Amino acid sequence: MSRYAFRLPDLGEGTVSAEIVSWLVKPGDTVLEGQPIAEMSTEKAVVELPSPVSGQVLSLAGKPGDAIAVGAELIAFEAGGNAAAPHAETKAAEAKAASKTTAAPKAVTTNPAPVARTPATVTAGDDPSSAADDRVRTSPATRRRAREAGIDLRTIHGSGPRGRIQPGDLTRALADQSDDDVPAGRARATDDGTEEIKVIGVRRFIAQRMSASKRSIPHFGYVEEVDVTELEALRQHLLSTSTFTATKLTPLPLIVKAVTRALVRHPQCNAHYDEARETIVRYRAVHAGIATQTRDGLKVPVVRHAQALSLSQLAREIAKVTDAARTNRARREDLSGSTITITSLGKLGGISSTPVINAPEVAIIGINRITERPVVHGGAIAVRLMMNLSSSFDHRFVDGFDAAAFIQTVKELLEHPATIFMDEP
Repeated sequence: MSRYAFRLPDLGEGTVSAEIVSWLVKPGDTVLEGQPIAEMSTEKAVVELPSPVSGQVLSLAGKPGDAIAVGAELIAFEAGGNAAAPHAETKAAEAKAASKTTAAPKAVTTNPAPVARTPATVTAGDDPSSAADDRVRTSPATRRRAREAGIDLRTIHGSGPRGRIQPGDLTRALADQSDDDVPAGRARATDDGTEEIKVIGVRRFIAQRMSASKRSIPHFGYVEEVDVTELEALRQHLLSTSTFTATKLTPLPLIVKAVTRALVRHPQCNAHYDEARETIVRYRAVHAGIATQTRDGLKVPVVRHAQALSLSQLAREIAKVTDAARTNRARREDLSGSTITITSLGKLGGISSTPVINAPEVAIIGINRITERPVVHGGAIAVRLMMNLSSSFDHRFVDGFDAAAFIQTVKELLEHPATIFMDEP
């Protein structure tokens, strides 16, 4: 028997630390190699770490909400047998990782790779021969939901392959459960009738980024109303064509398409501010960030090279990246690198909003609700479909005239949607 200390590996893109979201094991537990042991949060994503060995858990390095440095001890095991004992090169790699603030890739290659939170993840419990492991077949996200709701997954019949529990199976189980049986999850009830919820993981990073954005960026807003009657008529027509019968074409892809066209004329709004070098970096490519509400908070998955995609490709890509963000399948690199962000609350969009810039970008466009309004059209009062665009700009680098000109170009394209697809003269 020997003590094996598992150190936090580099989780990608130069990560220097990660936050403990939750422990999936506790001291005294016996685990199998490859079994998920902890959920760790980086700035953009949550990953599930597998056990590097089979053995008994001796100690944990911290509690949920604590930050652990790359290369620092995360968990210790009592591992038995030569097969489970760490190899000499693993020890050397860990020593090298512990000596650096940021672990080099070679320092962690002998550790099991962190498992992205995806419904296709296979845990040790998926092996029917693992009698010692009573974990059922399901995704990490579903397992987490069940744990927070106090649901024993072994009591749920899985409708997926080999009895795998699908998200819908858990949703039905929660609906069937009495409200009195559902605990408060991670919230801690107090004597005065309130509850306290520790801010950790993605929600903490959102809070930090939003605070930093508002502190360091002098925002100014610009709101313009847009007549989208013709745009909606085009959308309805396209939905009736064979190209879009299997694609969900919402107004969003059309709006993103218009934005990419407008940025050709107004490149100062498709930029990053590199604060360390005091330099504005303008991009030819449009990497569109699509603000997406998820169970963990607001995430911004990125549609790369949006300007080069056809409308149908853009619709599919937006659906793909937003679904990955909502189901925690998005990788860290899928949630970074946007050059301009588009945010929408859909039917809850209201009349106007004040979106916060997604630094280091210099502009963000907010889409408000589409609604019928009486307006003057062609010299007479008519009922038209109207929508407001609420935008924010970094006033250090985007002047009011430039911001207004950019939004007016977007407005012109949306009100005459055929021009969205015309080549520039």
